[in-house]
Amino acid sequence: MNRPLILVTNDDGISAPGIRSLIEIMNDFGDVFVVAPDSPQSGMGHAITIEDVIRCEKITDCKGPQVEYSCSGTPVDCVKLAINQLLSRKPDLCVSGINHGSNSSINVIYSGTMSAAVEGALEGIPSIGFSLIDSSYSADFNYAEEYIRRITKSVLQEGIEPGICLNVNIPKA
Repeated sequence: MNRPLILVTNDDGISAPGIRSLIEIMNDFGDVFVVAPDSPQSGMGHAITIEDVIRCEKITDCKGPQVEYSCSGTPVDCVKLAINQLLSRKPDLCVSGINHGSNSSINVIYSGTMSAAVEGALEGIPSIGFSLIDSSYSADFNYAEEYIRRITKSVLQEGIEPGICLNVNIPKA
């Protein structure tokens, strides 16, 4: 049986510690395909690039079985590019994060992390945005692993209603 295809993105950039943790976790659940901004894009909301060329570069020295691309666009651009240009089929799951800090209340409107997950849901893909409520540079993303695993397993096994996106905020240890 084929493993699920999982699209991973974020708004903190391809080298952020949160996405590195999320990639490692998702590798246990399926075939991971990463398209993330080449630099931090926090606060971009649901912005898309319309005036500039979007550049996308495959990362050839990634550690792990995943396929990774770095993109000059916004988090939403990354999801659109993955679905419409880079992948041969629609992903079974789209996950975004792990965000540094909370994505609750009004923050959700401005969040690139959540906008990327919402874009996945708009495309009919079960989608989850993960955030660790710790804005510290040295935040421990390992604490979130148990919750991410439990929620991911549930969504892959049980599914979620089409068009629904989960926003998961995990308190710091």
